[in-house]
Amino acid sequence: MSDRQDSRNVRDVYVHEQVADGFGTVGIRPLDAEGDADVVHGWVSEERAVFWGMNGLTRDQVAEVYAHMAGLDTHHAFLTELDGEPVALLQTYEPTEDRVGECYPVEPGDIGIHLLLAPAGGRGARPGWSAALMGAFASYVLVGLDRPRVVVDPDVRNEKAVARFLRQGFEEGPVVTLPEIDLPDVYLPEKKAQLAFLRREVAFPG
Repeated sequence: MSDRQDSRNVRDVYVHEQVADGFGTVGIRPLDAEGDADVVHGWVSEERAVFWGMNGLTRDQVAEVYAHMAGLDTHHAFLTELDGEPVALLQTYEPTEDRVGECYPVEPGDIGIHLLLAPAGGRGARPGWSAALMGAFASYVLVGLDRPRVVVDPDVRNEKAVARFLRQGFEEGPVVTLPEIDLPDVYLPEKKAQLAFLRREVAFPG
């Protein structure tokens, strides 16, 4: 079996899969830092992704960022596909091991997520798609990973992302300033963020 086939088999392993009514099957799998670099670099380079903080990075730099993340136990990256086509980037992290943990009282079992949706592409924009995708993410993180609460920290200027989370049932939290991180392996500038929280019993009542 070739190295390419080995890589493809690894990338086909979904950690979560569910049908989104009217859209298709959503599958979430671990990001392949090298194999998915072209797709992810294309997304993060767009002006619409400016709040993701990777505008200006080369394809290889993007691959390096996610190769570094793959070596961490506390931060994980996933590529989300719809019927096999990439549609979103999902990152999960432990708030106690992230700068956001300095900005709010972390509860036991909290998990954080970062989310980047792909452009509409050839399928075109479809009403209800964002909500369906968010539902799949909530199912994976809150039920699949058995977590009681998820926290998000979008840039306060990213009004679309903030509104998307609130429509999904997230409770608006405080506006906080995430401190600058300047380490040999990672640099993150200071960020003013809008925190929001979603409890499992709210997302999945009963």
